[in-house]
Amino acid sequence: MFAAQDLSQDGFLGGRLLVAQPKAGYRAAMDPVLLAAACPARAGQSVLELGCGAGVASLCLGWRVPDLRLSGLELQPAYAALARENGARNGLALEVHEGDLIAPPAVLRAQSFDHVIANPPYFAPGDGTCAADSGRERARREATPLALWVGQALRRLRQGGQITLIQQADRLADVLGALAGGAGSTRVLPIAPRQGRPAGRIIVQACKGGRGTLTLLAPLVLHAAPSHERDGEDLTAEARAILRDGAALPLAG
Repeated sequence: MFAAQDLSQDGFLGGRLLVAQPKAGYRAAMDPVLLAAACPARAGQSVLELGCGAGVASLCLGWRVPDLRLSGLELQPAYAALARENGARNGLALEVHEGDLIAPPAVLRAQSFDHVIANPPYFAPGDGTCAADSGRERARREATPLALWVGQALRRLRQGGQITLIQQADRLADVLGALAGGAGSTRVLPIAPRQGRPAGRIIVQACKGGRGTLTLLAPLVLHAAPSHERDGEDLTAEARAILRDGAALPLAG
């Protein structure tokens, strides 16, 4: 478990959520906030987050949408405990299960969910420099293949339920390949750092058993200035509404 002196208290959604995170481990930034904003859950529905870490995505979603049944699956016990504490601190019920994505606890295997969300590790084995902190390295680097993340998400979804993922843009083909045959009516939202720049991230959303066509949406542009010219925030109005005010990010075709 993390000692108090090893944690920082970080504000999300413009300070509306206060989340404890390890100073030296994996630290959530904007990606889980974007993921939560893209999930179209409605009050009364159930949501499972695979690899929930300290719980940022689930808690951002729970803040925006009342009366959700939020569940998380986390491999690392210290992060699972932190997610539970963060939920309690923010007055949001988040049931966190410890376990491996490949073999989830029986209590999860017995359930189906309206939505599954995930922010799978971005880096393949051997890519880039290893993180010094083992928890951060495990969260960043793919040990379980991306196809298994998608497959497990589809198993946990009810028929007609929706999967929402955020991933690096260069993994789009892998995500679409993993969804093939099990989900359709897929929407892809590129996330570009600035106008005219290539997308670095994608959000992919699909319906289990869906038969609709693939829709590639206009990109979400994060920063207003054409280049990084000075320190300080220069978010676009749309990005600011999502990241600071907790607005939804509808993936409408």
